[in-house]
Amino acid sequence: MEEKFRQQPSNCIKVVLFGPESTGKTTLSRQLARHYHSVWVPEYAREYLQDKWNNERKTCEPQDLLPIAEGQIRLENKLAKKTDTVLICDTDLLETKVYSEVYYIGSCDPILEKYALENTYDLYFLTYIDTPWEADDLRDKPNAREAMFQAFQNELIKCKKPYVLLKGSKAERLDTAVKHIDELLKEKHHVSR
Repeated sequence: MEEKFRQQPSNCIKVVLFGPESTGKTTLSRQLARHYHSVWVPEYAREYLQDKWNNERKTCEPQDLLPIAEGQIRLENKLAKKTDTVLICDTDLLETKVYSEVYYIGSCDPILEKYALENTYDLYFLTYIDTPWEADDLRDKPNAREAMFQAFQNELIKCKKPYVLLKGSKAERLDTAVKHIDELLKEKHHVSR
């Protein structure tokens, strides 16, 4: 059963957009995928939770976290097969772990925690809260942005994940991300020669 939370081997570089709600992760994911003529892994939770909202008028509950994690990794594994350069992930299981601990139940399911820590990515882009907060059916913490940002940054530090902080305009964030991804691609190319 646990296998459904495990990353499949791939030969692409994997980067994750990571941070609180409404900080530009999806916009930047799409931009980066276009820039590299590659694919991006959307946030599975958005579709899952929008369906739940539309059908039941309910938001995320603790029992939704494992199905969300399973759907996210399934999508990532499927899309990782479509590129051998860079895979842009709008989120990952570590993000789900942070939401579980900070937002919902104060802890994390042991299976989710195990794979949130074991699954690996080449680089995380931590998105700062200097973007305007945009309301939608699923977002509900406009006044907790600083605390949520701190929770995400603390998790990256605690888990010793490689990350770069993205601040500024959409163009500035894209430029910073591209510089770092180009560096990773150069290293990969150099190693594979």
